Amino acid sequence: MPEIINLRLARKARDRAVAARTAEANRAKFGRSKAERAADAAERDRAERIVDGAKLDD
Repeated sequence: MPEIINLRLARKARDRAVAARTAEANRAKFGRSKAERAADAAERDRAERIVDGAKLDD
């Protein structure tokens, strides 16, 4: 006699596996370390100071 499978649980397990694969792909695509984020923030701040310093007064 074949093994009885709860279809609801099988469907949820399949959906969880798909979500885990999607999450892994997103972490690889968008994930950055704290040091990388801090370096980008410092670069943005530096560029903003340069632009603000170059503005002409009215």
